[in-house]
Amino acid sequence: MAGGKEKGLVMVYTGDGKGKTTAAVGQALRALGHGMRVYMIHFMKGRDYGEFLAAERLPHLTVDRAGRDSFVNRENPDAVDIELAREGFARAAKAVKSGEYDLVVLDEIIVAVDYGLIPEAELLKLLEDKPPGVHLVLTGRGASPELIKRADMVSEVLMIKHHYHNGVPACKGIEY
Repeated sequence: MAGGKEKGLVMVYTGDGKGKTTAAVGQALRALGHGMRVYMIHFMKGRDYGEFLAAERLPHLTVDRAGRDSFVNRENPDAVDIELAREGFARAAKAVKSGEYDLVVLDEIIVAVDYGLIPEAELLKLLEDKPPGVHLVLTGRGASPELIKRADMVSEVLMIKHHYHNGVPACKGIEY
């Protein structure tokens, strides 16, 4: 396994700006360039994002999704959203512990925790149980103080201006 006996880093991309998933995909691409094996799972996302389409062409990249293509009600999530997130988290935990991957990206996991789809205690336990040499990337707005404390690296993406505010809809290849 690339990374050998290294500790394996926990990296967090959080904040209200655009670019958290993009940063995680960039990190995955960098790892792939060095022959590392990458598993990426998207929570609360169900459409064919560009990374799913690209994954079909890239060896050593497994992309998974744990959500549907609709907004989740933060105050009252549908049972199906909870079920998809929890099933996805079980697959992600298996990937982390499997020895098959050097880097595991849990995209929008922070939002899934914030929305109550996955208990934060389970995510924190996964960080504790992570084998040495496995790097984790966690994305999503609203990282808790405890998650920030336990991470090795935290970057906050700030929104200063966004084209949504000018009525520009989600663009293929840009937002998905």
